[in-house]
Amino acid sequence: MSAPRPGTEVPWDLSFLRVGALVTGAVAAVAALVVGLTLGWADAVGVLVGAAVVTAFFVVSGVVIAWAGRINDTFTLPAALGMFFVKALVLFAVLDALPEDGWLDRLTLAWTVIVGALLWSVVQLRWVWTRPLYYVTPPAPPGQGTGSPAPGGPATRG
Repeated sequence: MSAPRPGTEVPWDLSFLRVGALVTGAVAAVAALVVGLTLGWADAVGVLVGAAVVTAFFVVSGVVIAWAGRINDTFTLPAALGMFFVKALVLFAVLDALPEDGWLDRLTLAWTVIVGALLWSVVQLRWVWTRPLYYVTPPAPPGQGTGSPAPGGPATRG
């Protein structure tokens, strides 16, 4: 896909963010309850914090990549790679800043981030596989012409 023509808008659909957040919220609620009852409530808080971190990271990445894509499609890969790098640095800094014996279990938080990232990946894959994605812009439906004459039709001169 090339850069959009002036006056056109590339349709960057971010509806997967809502679906991903809802799925993550539901899975995190169940997982926090199970983890709280089996391992302890400090671990359950780690599950909830980890789910919130993953959701925030995917939302920020989606918005940044869509913003870059609206400018020019060639900016999406650098934006995605740059966001991945920034998110990795932030995650490592957060995990490193947490005390080893603090109120939040770092290991539970880290595993929740891993599982959450895999869950979000599945949500995104399903979202892509179930959407009609076009390599070219589909033609306008009949009756919604673009104002130009039909091919082979009479041309007007002004």
